[in-house]
Amino acid sequence: MPLLQHVMDTDLERLALDHIFPSLLDQGFFYVDNFLGEFVGHFVLDQVKEMHNSGILQDGQLAGSGLNSGISKRNIRGDKIAWVSGIERGCEAINFLLTLIDKLVSHCICRLGKSVIRERSKAMVACYPGNGTGYVKHVDNPNADGRCVTCIYYLNKNWNSKEHGGILRIFPEGKSYVVDVEPLFDRLLFFWSDRRNPHEVQPSYATRYAITVWYFDSEERAEAKRRFRNLTGTFYEILHVQDVLQSI
Repeated sequence: MPLLQHVMDTDLERLALDHIFPSLLDQGFFYVDNFLGEFVGHFVLDQVKEMHNSGILQDGQLAGSGLNSGISKRNIRGDKIAWVSGIERGCEAINFLLTLIDKLVSHCICRLGKSVIRERSKAMVACYPGNGTGYVKHVDNPNADGRCVTCIYYLNKNWNSKEHGGILRIFPEGKSYVVDVEPLFDRLLFFWSDRRNPHEVQPSYATRYAITVWYFDSEERAEAKRRFRNLTGTFYEILHVQDVLQSI
């Protein structure tokens, strides 16, 4: 193994075991700044901007949106998204980012107790176009669909939350306080995906980029798949909404 790779892997293990895992247990969330560094982070940003400029990003969907025709989706969720695995042409830097996040989570797996993580979603590349849209308060996994840990990487240079908004506000379950996370360039955020962490994206008044992946509890996900296979008719939409549950 090249020396640089060994040093990087050692640093990732230390970050995971000394900071990410203890903070998830104690607070339910953790974020680290300057994760990739300016140079590599800029490559990721350039690839996301190219996806945006080429029209690949499409309006984000809502679970069962066809059942809520009286509700304006844009009033609930205003982002544009695309799903990538990282192996697509033009996603090389994104793939490198995903590889590092995978390594961080793999270091935490042995200490996650009952949760056994063996897979994750594709990466959701998202853009809030800066027209005052956000995402109302919600829980990523309110119904035991398998999502265990949410990881978000932010890509917004010179972000000023007082002017640009776009804060991710977490409402930790059972706590009297909220946690405001600014979507700053090269910041990586982790939090539990279930009801412990309701959260919202406040209205954004500048273009706001992020990449999100979800790691799955294998047993809960398998049970969710079994439940979904037994459902009929009105729930087929949920099965096919990619940003609710990947690869059912």
